[in-house]
Amino acid sequence: MPPQPTVRRPPHLRPDYANTVIPPNFAPLNLVVQEPGTEFAVTARGARGVPLRVVSSTQSIVFPPARWQTLLAANRGGQLSLEVCARNAKGVWRRFQPVTNTIAAEEVDPYLVCRVIPTVHNLWFGIEIRQRDLRNFDQSPVLRNQSLAGGCINCHTFHNNHADLMTLGVRSSAYGSSVLLAQGGAVTKIDTKFGYTAWHPSGRAVAYSLNKVHQFFHAGGVEVRDVVDNESALAYYVVDKKVTRTSPKFSNPDRLETYPTWSPDGKYLYFCSAPVLWENRKKMPPDHYEDLQYDLLRIRYDVDSDEWGELETVLTAKETGRSLLLPRISPDGRFLLFCGCDYGCFPIFQPSSDLYLLDLKTTKYRRLDAVNSDRSESWHCWSSNSRWFVFSSKRRDGLFTRSYFSYVDKNGRVHKPFLLPQEDPTYYDSCLNCYNVPELVAEPVRTAPRRLAAAIRGARALKVEVPVKFPTDKGSKAGAPLSDMPWKSGR
Repeated sequence: MPPQPTVRRPPHLRPDYANTVIPPNFAPLNLVVQEPGTEFAVTARGARGVPLRVVSSTQSIVFPPARWQTLLAANRGGQLSLEVCARNAKGVWRRFQPVTNTIAAEEVDPYLVCRVIPTVHNLWFGIEIRQRDLRNFDQSPVLRNQSLAGGCINCHTFHNNHADLMTLGVRSSAYGSSVLLAQGGAVTKIDTKFGYTAWHPSGRAVAYSLNKVHQFFHAGGVEVRDVVDNESALAYYVVDKKVTRTSPKFSNPDRLETYPTWSPDGKYLYFCSAPVLWENRKKMPPDHYEDLQYDLLRIRYDVDSDEWGELETVLTAKETGRSLLLPRISPDGRFLLFCGCDYGCFPIFQPSSDLYLLDLKTTKYRRLDAVNSDRSESWHCWSSNSRWFVFSSKRRDGLFTRSYFSYVDKNGRVHKPFLLPQEDPTYYDSCLNCYNVPELVAEPVRTAPRRLAAAIRGARALKVEVPVKFPTDKGSKAGAPLSDMPWKSGR
């Protein structure tokens, strides 16, 4: 092989693992060399440690996990270069300019929990909450919907990036709508439905949304699906008292409140709120849905006295020109990451949805140009050290959501994102599942899937009163199984 580059450019790699920042505790960046050739050699090299060379007769490059981890550990905080060579049919080797990445000093939370589901228009089939060890390629189910006669499982939520305290939503025509509360190995079935959920940092309360979700379709476009909440509000569950409550300050029938999240000190609940623009709440799609934009608000909360303060405006749709959704605050309290899209409440169906970062110290916000694409960026989650976030994106093909990671330094500079690697670097070429709701946790979910499934199927449930009634409920029990959702089980 030539000792110096003979091609005056870097190689084309898939995924695009070049000029980015990766965690020091991460799985190998297995890749495909998108260059012609009959044999390929890729050497991963740092300033310290033994270089790692892989030679392959195909374009797929798979690094040995143990040696990869040793190389990352030796070069933590330094550079990692990928030197690529390709041999043609005549036996001549070409050497490309090296690809360089940075290995961060800070680790990422080592487990990722996602909802794995086929792309859904009307019917779903297999749904799974799945966890992945980011240090390698080990993965296991948290829960599969086959355990509940093909129902829906969603909105997995953790307390402070730890998996020992978790809520998980369930909707099943066979077993009803409920929430599972998993705590220290014990599983409690709560006989109601939580929507988008957020744990108070103390673990003593859980804020959640109640949403009347409706899906409709456009005749054409990059994304033909659309979603609107024709009614929504916030409530919260007090863990020790086993009751659900609300406040008229965030369950206003003239507004749509959703996407709650807490400040890391627990003193404020942040959420999204928009005015109801339509009089007919049953018409679908409702009038003026394309004009609906959400503001970002917050309200002070005292968890000891269970008292709420006054509403405060953080950022408005008027000043940004965007509908502001999915706020998540970095655990150090410095930055608020959110989605901004043209209209509506469902960024995963909005190709215009981008990620924005609000500096809570300076109150200035900006669009993350280094992160965004021309397709939807949506659900996101911070690592517990505030240096990483994971997010869902459709940038690869416009249809399937995949998990991407990005490094954030202490000054808020966000670096080029990279795709979650797989053991088979061609995996995403044939994967027909979406990876939604990526959540980072410090340890795996240890509650066995069979215990979660047994709680769903069991008759024992904690009865709670739903504190919000919508005008369209008409005396029906809020959250009746499957009655207010647009997606149905195909089985």
